[in-house]
Amino acid sequence: MYFKIQNIKIGREPVAKVFKYKKKKFKGIEFFTPKLENFQIGLMNHPKNHVINPHFHINRKKTIKHMSELLIIYSGKLKVYFYNKNKSRAKSLILNKKDMILLISGGHGFKVLEKVEMLEIKQGPFLGDQDKIRLKKL
Repeated sequence: MYFKIQNIKIGREPVAKVFKYKKKKFKGIEFFTPKLENFQIGLMNHPKNHVINPHFHINRKKTIKHMSELLIIYSGKLKVYFYNKNKSRAKSLILNKKDMILLISGGHGFKVLEKVEMLEIKQGPFLGDQDKIRLKKL
């Protein structure tokens, strides 16, 4: 596996999956999330001239219970804080270059420990503060 996967829970509730980078070669497609997860994350590694045949994805109504976000750390160091249902800080961890985190549910906040460049991917539509409950500052 290209990443070490850590499941983060607060109580019994899964709040995130952390993908800690570790260099390992593989070929083909490797998915890191179960088929029924709201957000699918996979890594592809194909040789030169490999062909992925053209295809369409079928539009189908789906129920999404939680808005998920995926962060990919390109450089730097980021501390992630997790909050419980009482809006209290419950856990934290540090992400480094090439790590990823899938935020599944619950509250979260961040502190940049070293200048960070990261990509955020989330399900939309997203209406900013209309779709967010703000907690007190770190």
